[in-house]
Amino acid sequence: MVSSSHEALHHFGQKDTAGLIRNFQKLFHVPFPEPCGFTVLNTDLTEIEPVERRVDSLVRVNTEEGDYLLVLESQGKKDERKRGSWPYYLSYLYEEYRCEPVLIVMTQSSSTARWAAQPIRFGLPGWSSLVVRPMVLGPDNVPVITDEKEAEQNVSLAVLSAITHGKGPRAAAILGPLAAALDTIDPTSAALFVQLVTSGLVDDQAKEIWRDLMSPVNYFFRHPVAEKTRDEGRIEERIKMTLRTLELRGLQVPESVRLRVKACSDLDQLEVWSERAIRVTEAAELFDDDGV
Repeated sequence: MVSSSHEALHHFGQKDTAGLIRNFQKLFHVPFPEPCGFTVLNTDLTEIEPVERRVDSLVRVNTEEGDYLLVLESQGKKDERKRGSWPYYLSYLYEEYRCEPVLIVMTQSSSTARWAAQPIRFGLPGWSSLVVRPMVLGPDNVPVITDEKEAEQNVSLAVLSAITHGKGPRAAAILGPLAAALDTIDPTSAALFVQLVTSGLVDDQAKEIWRDLMSPVNYFFRHPVAEKTRDEGRIEERIKMTLRTLELRGLQVPESVRLRVKACSDLDQLEVWSERAIRVTEAAELFDDDGV
């Protein structure tokens, strides 16, 4: 059964591919070319024969030096079958897309990380016909970010830190600085990261701390994502109230009026229209500058 923490790991790489590349450039000192575009690809690698093979996430990265395929695998525990399927994935993907595949294994387990990092060798002793060296992100090489300034400097790495250490007690110390750092980025990205961290946490204490940080008192009323959500809710409520008032008064509401009201995102303007709806004699009079 696929767990939410399993999904959070590879979805992080899929949703924030640029951040992932920056992170493994830093953690592995890999000279990966600067990306200029990303494409999420179909993860189904099944051939005509009925043998199903599926990667967790697959992202095509465009760079000026050529394209790469990031093969993102979230690994919860040791699975010796992967030492046969991973080389297959890479060979098949190269044949299919004719660009370099890069295998990135992500795990919350130190022992699984050590197992996954072992090179996969096929061939004669001392003369391998095929060698696969996964890049592995796990608790032993992803730092525990507990400093708020450090989290703000690299929010993506702070999120990866929280998810990677999500099974252990060290996750709890990451969450406070991370919550503060999320206030410094755009609301859409912050909302996505909140969901990924929520899914990735396994440790009970960490989950409770994150729930408290994201609770209405501590999060909903201070975070720009929540503020936007509240405004959208009030706007929707005013639109419904304005149109409903006209209908309850027995006035005909032309489609042009209905569309204009529904298209409005100015809460102050909607407040004016909702008050006018009580007094107008025709629906179109909502839009009279001087009121009725």
